[in-house]
Amino acid sequence: MNQNLALRMRPTNLDQIVGQTHLVGPGKVLRRMVDAGKLFSMILYGPPGIGKTSIASALAGSTGQVFRTFNATTDTKQRMKEIAEEARFSGSLVLLLDEIHRLNKDKQDFFLPLLESGQLTIIGATTENPFYSINPAIRSRLQIFELNPLTTTEMKDGISAALDDPTRGFPFPVHLTSEALTFLSQASNGDLRAAYNTLELAALSTPKNEDGQVQLTLDILQDSLQSSHLTLDKDGDGHYDLLSALQKSIRGSDVDASLHYGARLIKGGDLDSLARRLTVIAYEDIGLANPQAQIHTVTGLEAAKRIGLPEARIIIANIIVDLALSPKSNSAYAAMNQALADLETFGSLPVPDHLRSGQHTGKKQTYLYPHDYPDKWVNQDYLPAQLKNRHYFQPNQTGRYEQALATRKDWIDQAKK
Repeated sequence: MNQNLALRMRPTNLDQIVGQTHLVGPGKVLRRMVDAGKLFSMILYGPPGIGKTSIASALAGSTGQVFRTFNATTDTKQRMKEIAEEARFSGSLVLLLDEIHRLNKDKQDFFLPLLESGQLTIIGATTENPFYSINPAIRSRLQIFELNPLTTTEMKDGISAALDDPTRGFPFPVHLTSEALTFLSQASNGDLRAAYNTLELAALSTPKNEDGQVQLTLDILQDSLQSSHLTLDKDGDGHYDLLSALQKSIRGSDVDASLHYGARLIKGGDLDSLARRLTVIAYEDIGLANPQAQIHTVTGLEAAKRIGLPEARIIIANIIVDLALSPKSNSAYAAMNQALADLETFGSLPVPDHLRSGQHTGKKQTYLYPHDYPDKWVNQDYLPAQLKNRHYFQPNQTGRYEQALATRKDWIDQAKK
């Protein structure tokens, strides 16, 4: 047992894959590839420990191809050359390219000719969304498949498989109580590799009974795990899901849910991304309904960054409560989106002559200076002619400040008639 349990349980065919039935089930895309004996280069993305490496290994094993791994961050150019030579010698090689989102241009330039020649089938693995994180030159050459987090039932299946397999599992009988199995399946948060590591620690550190068996109870598993595997990978989709849930909870004025997701993000320790998202929320979702909340957010976050965690959680809590319970308005955000949409439709229209800089010779300057007129306003056109009747900003009535803006806008609209 030189290899750890997670490595020993790595699948050699698709039937040993835990979960991911939308990809490896009967008639599904990866199963069809294997049945046809033809693998295509691909990217597998999803949270840690849910089967990206396992699927790559199983695909290679199911088609009888040589399987190698390469880490885009830590492996060297010499390792690349060794893989390339082996690929040329074998005629076809499956390469698991771990952390493919970190593949630099030099390594890309090396692998791409091998990829396009068919000597190398790349299976990229990443916790990040490849549509945002991976170079388009690489992405356009690979199929993209998203892996789903493992359910509690699937986690139980994976753990039970390790207990029932004397070859890949343990060389001695290991039994879990039903409570221990449920706990490990849930507390590992869908990360089967983490569950295997905890199970192995518990099994190897627990004395055998008179029958030579290891009995693992709930207390033993809790002591071995110490704490649940919260989704705290700041580079993965789970992290962005938490940021999204935070914003949607604040937008929905659910202060308790907002604090819950805020707490999970604070636990992850990524103060920078939390600060960026709270700033966006202040301007996108609260907006003109409560401009003071934006001031509180920006100044509070500056202070939070200065003092750092864990004390910064106190300031973050104040900001989250303020934003969640503030009146909401996205009128400015919606207005800009509409202006941008018109820009896509009409392109860069000519600026009216009287608004131009005055440096254009031969143009009569007819601009009227508003400060020279009562109420600091004078009726003149500002939009390009094709957009003359556009009204992008539609104020809400959810805060006193925006109500005042709405009153001013109504006065100007009436004065134009």
